[in-house]
Amino acid sequence: MQQPTTPDQSADRDHSFGLITPEDWYRIPLQPEERREASVTALIRRQFAGVDDQPVLRRRAEEQLLGAAEAGAAQGGVVLYLSFLAAAGIPLSASLLISRIRQPFDSLDAVAALAGKGEVAPVALPAGSRAARRRRSERSRETEKLGSEFQDTIVEYFTPVPDRDESLMLTFSTPMEPIADAMVELFDAIAGTLCWRTRNEEPDGGA
Repeated sequence: MQQPTTPDQSADRDHSFGLITPEDWYRIPLQPEERREASVTALIRRQFAGVDDQPVLRRRAEEQLLGAAEAGAAQGGVVLYLSFLAAAGIPLSASLLISRIRQPFDSLDAVAALAGKGEVAPVALPAGSRAARRRRSERSRETEKLGSEFQDTIVEYFTPVPDRDESLMLTFSTPMEPIADAMVELFDAIAGTLCWRTRNEEPDGGA
């Protein structure tokens, strides 16, 4: 499995966060709407390059991606990543939604309330940020539509936005239940690259 190599930065009023994802993860900015739609269009164009005889499939894929992006934006999402990694020709489906929550990260109890059901455990990120992590499984609507017997594996990270009464939420998800533990290792590795920069700091790279 590839190591994360692609830097990302998402602007905030006072800070930006840096995150490193695998090369084959596609980044869709969710705000503003025009940028979101342009990014989805570019992804569809890339995925269907050289394929001119599948207009129905192409339109359906674009509608699904736009729907996923719009749903992420409605949840306060600022960036959506989709995995196009493959191993032995098998797609390793996964996604990452990064969201802003207008509530402070001040205790595990508060984070547990944000997260809903499920046990939330404290973790320390390499950058020194305190965080909370929750892993859970559920059958999503998309999984049910596809008739899959597997559940989605979801890993959520909550961490405070520096100097603000806000939290950043990283929601990783994969339908690959048979290799869920390996995918979760990748998710944890990506979360471990999270760092913060102020606007007056010189960025060290970006997409």
